[in-house]
Amino acid sequence: MLLRIFKGIGPGVIFLIIIILIGIWISAILNQRLHPRFIYETDPMPLYGLIKIMIHNSHNLGVILSFLMVSLMAFLMVNFNTTVFFINERTFLPALFYVLFGGFFPDQQLLNPVIPASIFLMFAVIRIMDGYHKTGTAYNYFDAGLLISTGSLFYANLIWFGLLVIIGIALLRTGNLKEIVISIFGLLTPYLITFGLYYVIGKDVWALLKLLGNNLFTRATYYPFPGLTIVAMIFIGLLIFVSIIQLIKHMNTKKIKSRKTFSLLIWTLLISIIVYVVLPSASVEIVWLIGIPVSYFLTHYFVIVKKKLVPEILFSLLLVFILFIQIWYLT
Repeated sequence: MLLRIFKGIGPGVIFLIIIILIGIWISAILNQRLHPRFIYETDPMPLYGLIKIMIHNSHNLGVILSFLMVSLMAFLMVNFNTTVFFINERTFLPALFYVLFGGFFPDQQLLNPVIPASIFLMFAVIRIMDGYHKTGTAYNYFDAGLLISTGSLFYANLIWFGLLVIIGIALLRTGNLKEIVISIFGLLTPYLITFGLYYVIGKDVWALLKLLGNNLFTRATYYPFPGLTIVAMIFIGLLIFVSIIQLIKHMNTKKIKSRKTFSLLIWTLLISIIVYVVLPSASVEIVWLIGIPVSYFLTHYFVIVKKKLVPEILFSLLLVFILFIQIWYLT
């Protein structure tokens, strides 16, 4: 019943998603939390530090700003599928799943550098796919590199997603060396500008290098996973695994552009997992990046699966887990 409602495309579905988004984020206002002592808070990257200065470290302003950015992400995710149409159905489910996925970690529902960084990553994925079948040299990959690198000035670990641009060229193009070069130049440009600004205004350029190194390689503060969250993550992990298997089974039935879009999203998930597992500085904040590909995989599963009862049960359980986690954090 619930799944059938949310699979609709009427204005009522948009209203329900907005209500759920407000319901999930209202706890961040009602139960103010301290920022985790992660390196990105104690030693923020330049653009994230600028945001913190602009809002004077106000908790409520930070929550409102993050809420607005998550709302923008939800819109972008729906619009991406509407434009490329790789799920083969117009649906608001990607927005819903992204909103729900962030609800697994209520202590990340505050001003967070990964949230603005995720917007830049989403725009980068869109620009990469815009290069499909483009004649001549596709300068989209310069744009994608520029976007990812700019996002890394909020959250340093986003820079590793520069690999996604190279992977996108390999998936969509014929190995044009010029496009690889311009994508690398796109990745370098924001840092060249930032270092130049530091030099012009008399700030220590070496301090910026040290800042970048700290944000990339300093071990993150230990994050204690509550028991309820562990159970919920096991459930969602199994659901994601099933959705990916289902996607792979149907991959050959899809149009070429749809296959390449899903392949790019699979690589996005793989890079996210590798960053989380390998790099000591990455922690649960990366949920905002993992949520991008995962939301599309879950949407595809719930749209394409033929059975009615099992998806309804799984979808309802997902909502129940989010509800319990939010209530637990409020008590």
